Amino acid sequence: MPLPRRQFLTQASAGLAGTLLASLVGSVPGCAPARTAVPGQLRGAGYALGHLLRTPGKIPPATRTETVDTVIIGGGVSGLAARRALHQLAPERTTILLELAADTGGNAATGHNACTAYPWGAHYLPIPDVRDAELLAFLQAAGVLTGYGPTGLPSYEETMLCHDPAERLLLHGHWQAGLVPEVGVPAADRAEISRFLAEMERLRRATGPDGQDLFRLPLAWCSTDAATRQLDTETMAAWLARHGYQSEYLRWYLDYSYRDDFGVPASQISAWAGLHYFAARKGRAHNAPPDAVLTWPQGNHFLAEALRAQGGPGRVHTEALVFGMREAGDNQVAVQVYDARTRQSTTLLARHVIVATPWHVTKHLLPAPAASPDLAPLHAPWLVANLTVAAYPGGPGQPLSWDNVRYGSPALGYLDAEHQALRGYEANEPRSLTFYWALPTDPADPAAARRHALASTYHDWLALVLTELELMHPGLAAQVQAADLWVWGHGMVAPTPGYVWGAARPQAAQPRLGGRVHLAHTDLSGVSVFEEAFHQGLRAARAVLGIPVG
Repeated sequence: MPLPRRQFLTQASAGLAGTLLASLVGSVPGCAPARTAVPGQLRGAGYALGHLLRTPGKIPPATRTETVDTVIIGGGVSGLAARRALHQLAPERTTILLELAADTGGNAATGHNACTAYPWGAHYLPIPDVRDAELLAFLQAAGVLTGYGPTGLPSYEETMLCHDPAERLLLHGHWQAGLVPEVGVPAADRAEISRFLAEMERLRRATGPDGQDLFRLPLAWCSTDAATRQLDTETMAAWLARHGYQSEYLRWYLDYSYRDDFGVPASQISAWAGLHYFAARKGRAHNAPPDAVLTWPQGNHFLAEALRAQGGPGRVHTEALVFGMREAGDNQVAVQVYDARTRQSTTLLARHVIVATPWHVTKHLLPAPAASPDLAPLHAPWLVANLTVAAYPGGPGQPLSWDNVRYGSPALGYLDAEHQALRGYEANEPRSLTFYWALPTDPADPAAARRHALASTYHDWLALVLTELELMHPGLAAQVQAADLWVWGHGMVAPTPGYVWGAARPQAAQPRLGGRVHLAHTDLSGVSVFEEAFHQGLRAARAVLGIPVG
């Protein structure tokens, strides 16, 4: 029997009064399941090893020295893309990639349960812009792009295109197709939603005085139009109000969309970034509609593994903590790295270094004068929960889809991790669902949300997730067989007002230590998507080789 709501909230918030989690539980209406004794575990992104940077005195000094052409610090998409580009453009050069975690991929991490592989973070790639030749070449080598149709548009592997039904929204007690609110939405709201989407379509086609698209990926290819870039100084919420967009249904849809990509709502991102979200995607394909996405059970770890495989024989060291960097003689950079497996430290003497880590890590690695730019990216904490459920998550209306969202929820819904499996649903077999939750973050004190998130326990988070599941599918929480949870203390960067086109970002991206240290990460763009990370790595690799970036 479910607990009364008041009793559940008391138990779920025990020891967390006034904290982030207690407020989250309090924001979820209705009752919750009594059963929270679900087996599982709470994981994270190697915080113990990474936090050694705060206490460098605990790290043993280097006992050996090695010389290498290029050291890449960070094995996320940007670091892997840089490694791949260096191998393709200069295969004779030696490289070493150093990654803090036990595997490469960054926020494209993956796990698995008895049912399937599942994502721990990034999980799809929209159909790319056909003008992005480098990205298309990578996808073709990875077997994602299979050829070109009669009109020259790329064809994609059918099993990697998201199958139908792709999305559904629980609205007014009914599961509708798609995530734009429609069922039971008043005519005035529908008209406002249509007006907004029409404006986004206009902006998608718009160009600036320089002939470049106003909005495009990567950001470096966007128009330099000053009037458009000025939109980076106000919030998206202010832009919406200024243009008469008041519909609560539209506002919810936009907040959901921005929280899904940036971790924060329209009130915390710039208008430029909010418009770019809708107007920058311009993919076309021979065998898929423009809004199609590519996805895999393991999420974007498929792409990360493909980048690693295409990076040649250069060494990859995981569980490796870089704790220092300085200029050395003979035009070299000395990189100090601690191997958590052997508990030994090494000094790598490199001609070039690519730092492909988030800014909160990068600023600890660079010598103090080099880390001076006033860059302060906002990162919301994230919870990802992979649940194994024994019953089918159905409901009235649209059947189980790849992406399943509840209108008005503080969560971001769940993915059917087995959606791409080439088989039907078996009534007696469990199902794997991947929940996403961007945790509310105060820009004035972002560390507070992170502290509360990292201090919360497996059972704290489990109670929250089961509550949301029960609201989406009454009775299903009691059918949860296992739960694997992951808390990202630093999620993707949020493009807050002034971040994308302000002065701090290009200053922070400049080469360091006499041009021998190059940076590559989406924190240096303000938009954390695969295409941007890929081109960050490509740009850094070309800078190492002295190749102009077009």
